[in-house]
Order: sequence, then structure tokens, then C-alpha cells
Amino acid sequence: MYHHVSPSPGLVTISPANFADQMRGLRDAGYRTLSARQFADFLAGAAVPDKSVLLTFDDGYLDNWVYAHPVLQRHGFSALMFIVTDWVKDGAQRACAGVDKTGIVDAAAALPATPEHNVCKQLIAAGKADDVIVRWSEIDAMRAAGTFEFHSHTHTHTRWDAQCPDAGAKSAGLAGDLAAARAVLSDRLGSACDHLCWPQGYFDDDYLAVAASAGFRHLYTVAPGANQPGDDPRHIHRIVTKDKPAGWLLSRLWLYRRPTLARWYARGRKR
Repeated sequence: MYHHVSPSPGLVTISPANFADQMRGLRDAGYRTLSARQFADFLAGAAVPDKSVLLTFDDGYLDNWVYAHPVLQRHGFSALMFIVTDWVKDGAQRACAGVDKTGIVDAAAALPATPEHNVCKQLIAAGKADDVIVRWSEIDAMRAAGTFEFHSHTHTHTRWDAQCPDAGAKSAGLAGDLAAARAVLSDRLGSACDHLCWPQGYFDDDYLAVAASAGFRHLYTVAPGANQPGDDPRHIHRIVTKDKPAGWLLSRLWLYRRPTLARWYARGRKR
């Protein structure tokens, strides 16, 4: 689970250099990336190559285009980006970083600013999401390159449980949010599939019921743990990435590919 790939340090951020090293480490270790369909088939029992990994990015930040996209393209990797559809605007493509065989070539003067997480939140709240969120033109370019596929992170990123103390109003608000996101994705991308990532990782039984009614079957949490064939697709676990080189990520993947160790480790992380 990634959010930001940016030279601006902060919450949920990995530097371009460490991201490039992690992706190079995956490639050198023989990993391949899965699409949403391949991952869904794996949960349903289909075979995948032994060293397979699903890369996910939450929120749709501009830095994903500027720094993550070119690295994924160099290695032939793909990822899922969960976008908040109300934040995505029209406009021309902005510049993205170059990549050579050693990693990021950061032509900083020519690249757009990619602020740290709290500044991004402030700009979005001020109605300036376009300053820090990917544009439809950039989404089209990433889809064409095969580096990202795009799925729902709702339309407004609202925590309806916090906004609506009444259960009925909460469910109605979420239902409208999911319907709006699906409509935008269908209109702009031609389709909207059944993968949904919860804003801030929050969900409850009402949320699950609304998501099911809206046609979402694969629901992504922020809970650590392994995903195995036969697991409930409504509770997909993810590894929270850290701003560290490839060795850290490879060690976590080694652990999570071993179900007994993964369960033990995840229990410890929840304490």
C-alpha cells in the first residue's frame, strides 16, 4: 500500500530513490505484478506465479504520475490506483521524471511541485485538488502505458460514519458517494469494476452492506496480513510500505508469503 512517492518528506510518503530501489529489487528478485482481475482470480483459487505481488496506491496524488509511473514503466510493472473521482480534473499532462537504469533522474526544475501529505490535504480542502491530484489526461496516459489501472476510492472521500450519527443517513450518504464514483469511472474510463478501497481504511457492517448493494465485491482495508486463496474478498489485507530501500520490502514479502509466519506477525502488529 503506497500513497505518495515524492521528494517532500512526510506522512505516508516514500522518496523517489527508495521507491525506485524497491521496484528494482522486486524485478531482480523475480517478482511480477498482478492486475485486479488476476488478484481476484487468485483469491478465488486460480494459480499465479510463485513470486507475485499486487501494488496499490491510494488517493491518486500527482506524485504517482510524476515519480511512480516512470519507474513502473521502466520495469514493466503495473499497479492499482484508487482515485477519489471528485478530486480529478481536466487539463494538460504535467511533466514526469525520467528514469535510467539506476533509478530516478530527477530533473527537479522541470517537474511540478509534489507537496507533503498534510499540505495536499489542505489544498484539497481549499478546492485546489488539481494542484496535487492526477488529471484525466495523466490517467489516460498511464492506462495507455499499462502502468496503472484505476478503481474507486469513493467520489468525495467522506467518512459518512463521522458525518451522520443516524445509521440510515450514513448508509444513504455512502450509497450516493459510491454511485457517483461509479458513474464518473464508467463515463471517463468506459467501465467501473468491483474493487473498492475504503477512505482512511474505515468500514463497518453498514458499509459492507452498502458496498455489496452497489456491486463491489473486492474491498481493500489497511489491516496488515496475508491474502490467501479462499480468503474473504471483502477484507483484503495490505502491507503498509515504508520509506526504506528494497531490502526492507523484500524481507516483508518473504514473511507474508509464509502463511503461518504472516498470521503471527500480523497479530503482533495489531497489538
